Amino acid sequence: MKLVYLAASAVLFQTAAHAQGNPPQLGTQSVKQVVAAMTLEEKARLVVGMGFRMPGGQPSRRAPATATSRPNTDTANANPGFTPPPTDPEAASLPEKVPGSAGRTHPIDRLGIPSITVSDGPAGVRINPFRNGDSSRTYYATAFPVGTLLASSWDTALVEKVGDAFGSEIHDYGIDIILGPAMNIHRNPLGGRNFEYYSEDPLIAGKIAAAIVRGIQSNGVGTSIKHFAANNQETNRNQINTIVSERALREIYLRGFEIAVEQSDPWTVMSSYNKINGTYTSENPELITTILRKEWGFKGMVMTDWFGGKDPVAQMKAGNDLLMPGTPAQSKAIIDAVKAGKLDEHMLDGNVERILDLILLSPSFKKYQPSEKPDLAADAQVSRGSATEGMVLLKNENSLPLSSGKKIALFGNTSYSLIAGGTGSGNVNKAYTVSLKEGLEKAGFALDGTLSNSYENYISEENAKRPKTRSFFMLPPPIPEMKPDAASVASEAESSDLAIFTIGRNAGEGADRKVEKDFNLSDDEKDMIKQVSDAFHAKGKKLIVVLNIGGVIETDSWRGLADGILLAWQPGLEGGNAITDILSGKVNPSGKLATSFPIKYEDVSSAKNFPGHELEPQTAANTRPFGGRAAEVTYEEGIYVGYRYFNTFHVKTAYPFGFGLSYTQFAYSALAFSSSSFKNKLEVSVTVTNTGKLAGKEVVELYLSAPAKQMDKPREELKGFANTRLLEPGQSQTLEMTLDENALASFDTRQTRWVAESGTYQVKIGASSEDIRITKDFTLSKELQLPKLNKVLVPAINIQEMKR
Repeated sequence: MKLVYLAASAVLFQTAAHAQGNPPQLGTQSVKQVVAAMTLEEKARLVVGMGFRMPGGQPSRRAPATATSRPNTDTANANPGFTPPPTDPEAASLPEKVPGSAGRTHPIDRLGIPSITVSDGPAGVRINPFRNGDSSRTYYATAFPVGTLLASSWDTALVEKVGDAFGSEIHDYGIDIILGPAMNIHRNPLGGRNFEYYSEDPLIAGKIAAAIVRGIQSNGVGTSIKHFAANNQETNRNQINTIVSERALREIYLRGFEIAVEQSDPWTVMSSYNKINGTYTSENPELITTILRKEWGFKGMVMTDWFGGKDPVAQMKAGNDLLMPGTPAQSKAIIDAVKAGKLDEHMLDGNVERILDLILLSPSFKKYQPSEKPDLAADAQVSRGSATEGMVLLKNENSLPLSSGKKIALFGNTSYSLIAGGTGSGNVNKAYTVSLKEGLEKAGFALDGTLSNSYENYISEENAKRPKTRSFFMLPPPIPEMKPDAASVASEAESSDLAIFTIGRNAGEGADRKVEKDFNLSDDEKDMIKQVSDAFHAKGKKLIVVLNIGGVIETDSWRGLADGILLAWQPGLEGGNAITDILSGKVNPSGKLATSFPIKYEDVSSAKNFPGHELEPQTAANTRPFGGRAAEVTYEEGIYVGYRYFNTFHVKTAYPFGFGLSYTQFAYSALAFSSSSFKNKLEVSVTVTNTGKLAGKEVVELYLSAPAKQMDKPREELKGFANTRLLEPGQSQTLEMTLDENALASFDTRQTRWVAESGTYQVKIGASSEDIRITKDFTLSKELQLPKLNKVLVPAINIQEMKR
């Protein structure tokens, strides 16, 4: 009784103290006590951000540069004519902690609740490089390789190392949460933001995302895995209704997020712009509360994408805790709904509690004083090293690696103006970008000066003709490819030892790519490749093509003209050096494709229904800025995305999923299981031997073919992968992988659970999805049923899905 009396007295004392002007403080009292002391207005302010300033409007400062080292010009992304919605008056009175960041939350000083800052940056911190017009101090960040390149390494340890370097810059610049990684599926090669995303396969997407999250968050800062979910296009992105089956959602579009949540515990998840089966994702309790929180056990915070969704009250009810970037109208709507009895304040309290739980973790709450001096030199070397690990050698007919001292004729605009990364929120304000020309020269290769000067003068003249301001969303048209005349090309073939031609492609937020002159090469590009190929082959010399691209392109019509093809992706600010490391043999390529290259666009399973269709003619009333018009897209291909489609339906590819060459060769042997039958899990081991003449690394891919008695199944699916260490010639390494119940199971819509059918399963160990080296069977004696799940996200129509 005495203990009860003392406890009651303590509560009464705290309540009296709070009433007398000593409210609880975050971090001193419990989160629930702080929430209980908050006014309705304070709660409504905390769940709505303080707005943000649209990137751009600050003039770019051109740093001194060599003829081939391109200075940063990305801050010219101005946005004429765009006026963001009004922000809270408090935002105008509080200076940005990190100028150029994407947004921040409201502080509530009387309760000890600080504002936290979030920043864009799937490939590096995106903030303003200059502040207050002072060009004597810079705030550049490292541009790391884009997501698709990192995934092409298939190396989670490497990606975690990249995340660690990335996270250190986030921390050093005083940012609390980075808005990434982006991990949507490569449903279609025309997706404008595919460069940010990892793969067409959810296992790779999930494991690579988990690795970079672990690396970033090891620095005491947070991540926001995005865009949750089925956000696979930019066209009409704010209004598109994605119509997709329960199985395709579970197996393809949600599975990667589930893996990332389970294996990395991200601080936040960002809901996407689109609707799923009729409801905006940010307003959908079935997605955010039922699946994410209840089924997967996610404990963190959920935030909207910028201006995502329409109804702030529905978003609160769905469990979408933070509305970004936030407007006063959203806070008012929440207050009005509570007062009218349309929003239970206890539900709002849950949103607030999750935000406060996150704030407690943040550097801002811990009063960290940022150095604003990250080790950019060290991080640049991490960027360079990781770039080499994710580049993919697509073709090599006795052309690579290059011998030292060779004289090179360097063709292609992008050889002199490398594309480090994509545009929009995936862009990074960086101090420099190393071109391929600069990388080759630093490595001791001789370049033809006349040709190089012609390209540099041409690019400079064409750049001068471009508008001085550019839209944050709309990418300016690329400079037309310079076309040396036939006599000049013939002269280069006479005087040089080989030719390199770089093809460049860029894309970004706000628009999807096109088939013509983007996925397909332009006529000028094809003509140039043929002209150079003919001239150099006539002299018995080689042509190497470098692909400096963010997404898949067509290669079948012209690849026969090249002796070597290196897929460099968009490799970050040290790209020219990294490409040269591969071309010279300093690094033996070991990257493998995490996305398929079709023969032609029409071969893609979603080609007929991407990006969907608009529901009504355009009017001012039905068009949202940067969000398009009401539209819908039906995922008629179902689970048959990427290699699942190509392999199952016997559609030939230019380069299959998992493909990548090396300068050496590997043999696979001694495939073994822990048991001939599956019981809870199965251990798989295989030995890899370097049978070539150079040291190298190999990625081993484990595919599984499953019985298809009651459910339609792909021919095989990726269920594991592993990387060898650097193996010297003759060296071997035994790799081990584990198959668990999840690896065997498919989602049975009728039972609303994951089910593995009884029968014979075949493990296929390969160097690609089409290059299976060794196989072995095991059995599952009885059907395996995982726990029953919730019947949610059901489409309102019957989808006529593709079947095997």
